[in-house]
Amino acid sequence: MAHRTLPVGTHVHVTNLHNGKSVIVIVKGRGPFIRSRIIDVSTGATDALGFRRAGTAMVRIQTRD
Repeated sequence: MAHRTLPVGTHVHVTNLHNGKSVIVIVKGRGPFIRSRIIDVSTGATDALGFRRAGTAMVRIQTRD
């Protein structure tokens, strides 16, 4: 999972706004490199969130303590 500003190791709760599916991921690096995107997630996370075929989705992210 990649995010521009969150520290590496941060746990993030990601929710797909279209279908309500959610997953907790860990920030592993920097990115995404496309300006309009706020987060890059793994293929496994896209499967869990239900948007692998679409490639992108509107999501809500919340950091976890």
